[in-house]
Amino acid sequence: MNWDDFRLVRAIAEARSLVGAADALGLNHSTVFRRLGQIEADLGRPLFERSRAGYAPTGAGEEMISLANRMSDGVVEFERRLAGQDERPRGELRVTTTDSMFASLLAPMFATFREAYPEIRVDVIASNASLNLSRRDADVAIRATSEPPDTLVGRKVGMMAWGVYAKKDSDLARCDPVGPDAFYIGFGPPMEEIEPALWIARNVPAARVVARVNTMHIAALGAAAGLGLAVLPRVVGDGMPELIRVNAKPPAPNAVWLLTHADLKGAARVRAFMDHAWNYLSKEKGRLAGE
Repeated sequence: MNWDDFRLVRAIAEARSLVGAADALGLNHSTVFRRLGQIEADLGRPLFERSRAGYAPTGAGEEMISLANRMSDGVVEFERRLAGQDERPRGELRVTTTDSMFASLLAPMFATFREAYPEIRVDVIASNASLNLSRRDADVAIRATSEPPDTLVGRKVGMMAWGVYAKKDSDLARCDPVGPDAFYIGFGPPMEEIEPALWIARNVPAARVVARVNTMHIAALGAAAGLGLAVLPRVVGDGMPELIRVNAKPPAPNAVWLLTHADLKGAARVRAFMDHAWNYLSKEKGRLAGE
């Protein structure tokens, strides 16, 4: 058996279908069907139970999937350690941050980094979910968090202040932000545990949450359109002329971190970006803090 066999079995288990596994692996359905049949024939036992609900692993299938996961983790760790030995700032660099932070604060920083390091191609991954840097979903993260994972290293670049915002010259801008006429834009997965979502849960009855969104950028646009009040980073809300900050006690500020995996901190392209981002963000601490 080879690594591709393990990848195929794991993909079927994750998708619970041959079609889904084929899409994930970039193969066609018939190839996946034929290869699974050959693997099962070689092993002399079935790896999946077929039903209308999809493909469910048998005991033998579970064993193979468990081994496939351990093999995958080993491959990722090897690649990560190898990438950490790069001595020249070049190649691909995957950076994750939120869409709102990119739009309101970070876009110029990426432009100047591109000018300074033309041999590094940056892939920006805008995500409000915390991507797994251990599995190299990204190489560097710029995120607001009170407790970075133990596997990551980096520096705290500042504190991000929050505010409550309404559409300028609207009834929402004139009402009591915790009164019965105040309606809010809430947050759904993957943002239900961020500080603004918890603040809304503590201070706003569920009946007055008129919508839920999954990105801060959508919350800001919704507030600007008059959909409801929104709890936004000051660096986002203060920069939008359509919005006005109302008199409400906002959530406590969050720390913003510049993070990478310990195995990657020695890679030249990672060092170059971390230094560049630190220099840029050090000058933007005031905006981040809402000053």
